[in-house]
Amino acid sequence: MNNFTTLRGNMMTNTTEKEINTDNNDGVMPTPEEKNDMVKAVQQEVDQVVETKSVDKRKKTIVEAMEALSETKNALSALDDNDTEKAIQALEQVTGKLELVLARQPDLALAPVDVKPIVHDVFSSTKTIETLLEEAEQALKHGEVQKARHLLSGLASEIIVETTSIPLATFPDAIKAIAPLLDEGKAEAAKTALHTLLGTLVVSKQVIPLPVERARALLKKAEELMKKPERTDEESTQILNNIAEAKRQLEMAQLLGYGHKKDFEDLYEQIKEIDKKAKAGKSGTGFFDELTAKFKALFD
Repeated sequence: MNNFTTLRGNMMTNTTEKEINTDNNDGVMPTPEEKNDMVKAVQQEVDQVVETKSVDKRKKTIVEAMEALSETKNALSALDDNDTEKAIQALEQVTGKLELVLARQPDLALAPVDVKPIVHDVFSSTKTIETLLEEAEQALKHGEVQKARHLLSGLASEIIVETTSIPLATFPDAIKAIAPLLDEGKAEAAKTALHTLLGTLVVSKQVIPLPVERARALLKKAEELMKKPERTDEESTQILNNIAEAKRQLEMAQLLGYGHKKDFEDLYEQIKEIDKKAKAGKSGTGFFDELTAKFKALFD
C-alpha cells in the first residue's frame, strides 16, 4: 500500500492507492495491477468532475470563519508559549469574526472552513474483488472478524470530498467562555477547553464512486461517436469497447457496494440496448438520454 499526495492538473489530492491480490493465506498482498488504456483515457474527465465538485464546495467556505479558526489555533499556540495576553487578543479576533459571520447569515448552522479531496483507489479485477468478498464472508461466518476487516479494508474506489466546518450554535459561546479563564489565571484550563473545542469541528463527506464516474465518461465518449452518421471500423470498435468497459466499471461499483442491485440491473439493461444499436451500426442522438438521466438520479 502506498500513501502519497498526487497532483493532477489543478487538483491536489491526498491519495491512498491499494493494489491487491489473494495469493497469501491472509487474503491481502500488495501487487500492482495495471489499469487498462480505456480507463486511463478518461482519467482527465474523472479528475474534472472531482475538481468541479471541490471548487463548488470551496466557493462556500467563509473567509471570516477560516480566519476565526486560524486565530483559535493561534490562541492555543500563544498559551503554549505562556503568552496569555496574545492568547486573549486572538480570542477577541475569533469572537469578532464569528459575530460577523452570524450577522450576515443568522440562520447558518455550519461555517465551512476547509475542503479536501481524498482519493482511495483499488487496482484489481472484479474477479479478485469477488474472491476477497467471499473470503471475508467466510471469515465472518467463523468469527474471524479481524481477518474480515483486513480483507475488506482495501475495497474502496472513491473520492471523498471532505468539508470541515465550525458549528456556529456552540463554537462562539465556547470561545467567550474561555476568555474569563485566562483573566482568572487558569491558562491550563483554557488550553484544555481550546483543545476540546477544536475537536468539535464538524466534518462532512461527499463520496464520489470512481468506477461510476469512469463508466459515465466512457459512455460519454461512446455517445459522441454514435452521433456520427458515418463511422470508421476503428470508431465502431471503440464504441463497443467503451460500452463494454463501462459495464465492467459498473460491475465493480456494484461489487464495492456503491448502489443497490436493482439500480445496477436497470443500468445494465439500458447499456445492453445501446450496445445492440451500436452493433447494428445505428447513429444519431438520444440513444443515451435515458441512461444519462438514470446516472444523474442515482449518483448525483
